[in-house]
Amino acid sequence: MNAADTAAAPAALDSRVLDIDADAVIGQVSDRLREILSRKLSRRGLVVAMSGGIDSSVCAALAVKAIGAPRVYGLMLPERDSSGESTTRGRQLAEHLGIRYEVFDIAGTLDAMGCYSWRDEAIRRVFPGYGAGWKNKIVFSGGLDGRMSHFQLVVQAPDGQVSQARLDAPEYLQIVAATNFKQRIRKTMEYFHADRLNYAVVGTPNRLEYDQGFFVKNGDGSADLKPIAHLYKSQVYALARHMGLPAEICNAVPTTDTYSLAQGQDEFYFSLPYQQMDLALWAHNHGRSAAQLATALGISEEQAVNVYRDIEAKRRTTRYLHLKPVLIEPVAEIDA
Repeated sequence: MNAADTAAAPAALDSRVLDIDADAVIGQVSDRLREILSRKLSRRGLVVAMSGGIDSSVCAALAVKAIGAPRVYGLMLPERDSSGESTTRGRQLAEHLGIRYEVFDIAGTLDAMGCYSWRDEAIRRVFPGYGAGWKNKIVFSGGLDGRMSHFQLVVQAPDGQVSQARLDAPEYLQIVAATNFKQRIRKTMEYFHADRLNYAVVGTPNRLEYDQGFFVKNGDGSADLKPIAHLYKSQVYALARHMGLPAEICNAVPTTDTYSLAQGQDEFYFSLPYQQMDLALWAHNHGRSAAQLATALGISEEQAVNVYRDIEAKRRTTRYLHLKPVLIEPVAEIDA
């Protein structure tokens, strides 16, 4: 049991099970970051891509706590669909922490690789009139009610009219594959600067995202170390407040910041808002019954069972994302 877990879980299932000793967690993470950086990775500092969201902000703050601001380098990597607030909050945090940072707009690279054209071509197969001035997002349906999970495409015309349609697999896969260029190009930039500076790259998923596979393989899932993958998102928010990060960051609502229409993480991937998903995942991990979860969340027992099933289904379907490259035969001389 680490500092992020309660010493003895209370009998009642409520948000208190996620309470942490923030100072102990910060000390534990800082010690491990220093140890990993010097003994395992042999790198001089840390690169953090800062989206202005809670996870990357806390990772940057923990990096500064561990090794000092002069050895932490921040990157802001907006593109055509990014919210302007993301870069604004990223700059605010970098200046708050006193770290070096740069902003690189990756839209031109994404355009040259076909990110936007591949995505739009698939959208037009669903909405033929889609074009310049339109916006889009994908939303998730089915997890809470136990129906087969499926995705809906939402588009907004320049006149503000919103339309929605179910996505078939070919269109869904093409839109997601094209959109994944964004995370992969960002990671390419992070590793360029890490190589240039002899730094290591920080990955920023929290426990909910890491467990449930909410990341892109060789994109935001790629990193040299992941400081908060053992911490539930509620605990990450608690650390942000404890470390005195700017209120705009501590109060920011989690978004994907990937599609041109505003999109919450619970719309795109999770069955519930993060506070409830944290509690559901904790309850599942600690053997609490669906009846207990239903009482805690104010949902039916059937819905709680469906949430547990959705957690297990996501673990199965995203196992591929966690896998290392598979060798045909082991190479005994290399200790991986």
